[in-house]
Amino acid sequence: MMKSDHFISGSYDKLIIIWKRNQNNQWICQQKLNGHTNAIFCLVLNNNEDLIASGGQDNTINLWQKQNEWFCSQTIKDHTKRVLGLSFNEEQNRLISCGQDYCILIIEQSEQNKQWNVIQKIKVKNYQGVRLCFIDNNTFTLLYPWGRDYMHVFELNTSNKQYSNTKDIPLKIKSGFENTQFPQQYIKSKCIIVNKNASNVNLIRKQQNGEFTIEQSIQFEKYQIFGYMTDDGQYLITWDAQSKEYQIRKYQEQ
Repeated sequence: MMKSDHFISGSYDKLIIIWKRNQNNQWICQQKLNGHTNAIFCLVLNNNEDLIASGGQDNTINLWQKQNEWFCSQTIKDHTKRVLGLSFNEEQNRLISCGQDYCILIIEQSEQNKQWNVIQKIKVKNYQGVRLCFIDNNTFTLLYPWGRDYMHVFELNTSNKQYSNTKDIPLKIKSGFENTQFPQQYIKSKCIIVNKNASNVNLIRKQQNGEFTIEQSIQFEKYQIFGYMTDDGQYLITWDAQSKEYQIRKYQEQ
């Protein structure tokens, strides 16, 4: 969390833990959030840091609100298989999810009662989405693993207010096995999508004309890669099963 000295973790033990740094510079458990009945695969935090969305193997999305403590304010049960990816839009009033049920949910917060409602379901035949992220309020990208060598771009049709697949971004390297715990990110200040695809981490730039090009592809030996880029796009940190090391890469202008 950027506004307080806390961080959040989710686990196969079904728990979300809010961690706090104490006066001895040690991280201690401040609160355990117990609402899922199986492993947690994805977590996202809103910009105000007062709302967490979580998804996992129990096919549900839980929404957690912050008052004095965190509590589960709503559960969305529209997925029929495990939830693998979540992302808030730029305006923070929409949430998208993808899952093993070949379904993308578009979820919007009501202005009246502040409840989150599913406003669109996108069914994709034979392919499950493994990671996704909003580029802006009207555009998001989605990766399908296992044999697909491109990433999909979905855009909002202003006439019918529905999202649809409008273009595909070639990734050049075919997907293989996947792990879900490497979120797809869009770094607005750098116009860069951070995309993990099998044993590669791709940095994809959105050009001014709306096209997407692969700026850099970092190849690893195995597909078990975990990582994240800092919000300012200056550092990419990864851990992989081959080297068993944390690696930090710094952005440099060409």
